Amino acid sequence: MVVRIPVRPTFSIAVFSLSIVLVLLLSSSSPYFKTPLPSTSQLEGKVIWSLRRMFEWRPCKWWLQGHLTALPAESNGYIRVDCYGGLNQMRRDLCDGVGIARLLNATLVLPKFEVAAYWNESSGFADVFDVDYFIQQMNGFIKVAKELPLEIASKEPFHVDCSKRKGQFDYIESVLPSLLEHRYISITPAMSQRRDRYPQYAKAALCQACYSALRLTSSLEKKASELLEAIPKPFLSLHLRFEPDMVAYSQCEYPNISPGSIKAIKEAQGDRKPWTGELARIWRKRGKCPLTPNETAFILHALSIPTNTNIYLAAGDGVMEIEGLTSTYTNVVTKSSLLSGEDFQSMHGNTKAALDYYVSINSDSYIATYFGNMDKMVAAMRAFKGLDKTLFLSRRAFAELTSQGLKGKELMQALSKAHMDDFVMGRGSALPDCFCEFKL
Repeated sequence: MVVRIPVRPTFSIAVFSLSIVLVLLLSSSSPYFKTPLPSTSQLEGKVIWSLRRMFEWRPCKWWLQGHLTALPAESNGYIRVDCYGGLNQMRRDLCDGVGIARLLNATLVLPKFEVAAYWNESSGFADVFDVDYFIQQMNGFIKVAKELPLEIASKEPFHVDCSKRKGQFDYIESVLPSLLEHRYISITPAMSQRRDRYPQYAKAALCQACYSALRLTSSLEKKASELLEAIPKPFLSLHLRFEPDMVAYSQCEYPNISPGSIKAIKEAQGDRKPWTGELARIWRKRGKCPLTPNETAFILHALSIPTNTNIYLAAGDGVMEIEGLTSTYTNVVTKSSLLSGEDFQSMHGNTKAALDYYVSINSDSYIATYFGNMDKMVAAMRAFKGLDKTLFLSRRAFAELTSQGLKGKELMQALSKAHMDDFVMGRGSALPDCFCEFKL
């Protein structure tokens, strides 16, 4: 039984430029339908995990085995990273902020996790992560201040908002002058930045912060361990995104879902209306539309994932149309179905997301239907731990193949080939900043 808890997504949809639309208008349409599953006897493929990979991602040697550049005796001031959104978005901002602070030769102040009513969230950095462990692990990579000097602590930092800066944004030119002038600043890292231009010591600090220095608090890790222990083994962790907000922001239409789901999506849409006609077909073929649970089950079946597989649903319980998955894959569990007690009921968004993250990086296999902040973090950490059974389902391949009119066994075989090629070649497995591709 799956008990439902709402989950809020955080992402934005890119706007078409007129020239791109005119070119893509020539593309063929793709149908939207509930896809029946062929019988198991019709399929003879190997389970995707049995394939031998040709490439994989591993932590780069320059990070793990390199000699650290000595920290300067004097820093240029103090930087606090202000993090917004869900847990994994804030984690991404923190990683970026550490790299920026090292780049600018600043002392890092413990980050500020912004309270967000939208996310039903009030947890701070110290409520989720072990502060002392973080400081210990960052020793030699960057200076971290647990407490500020009195002359600094008595004032608010000068805020530098880099979040909407795009293009060739240069922190040394744009942020360092403010740091030198005010000595204590807070930053919101830019959404897009050229980390490849960082000196290696700044990149090493970022990598260390992201993958070695963040450990859950002892109480939260205890709860996460209990959850992991309760899941039947072996198991697949599935990050399935099909909540009303997610679908509303995607601007995609799903005419074959239930009236209740359609109503929930309309209530979440606000002024953001779905694409229609040819634009809707183009949008879908570009892989912009979330996979439904029914489509997810169809692809899993195409990959020869047995229908009796134990699946941990790494999501909140606001996922719509979940019966499209559980009618085929019946051994599906969630954190709310496995854990009980007042401590779990009192958890908010960040701490619950931390449970999903912990289980996912320790699962036997991990599959995501999207490629959001959590998926990128989980895939990278699994690569760090040497766990290679990680896969992102391709929305683009599904849309492209269905637009060609493929159905049933023919569609399954085409989907199987597309995903197996990705898995064998190691595509989309990890973040490139800290990981290097190795030929096997």
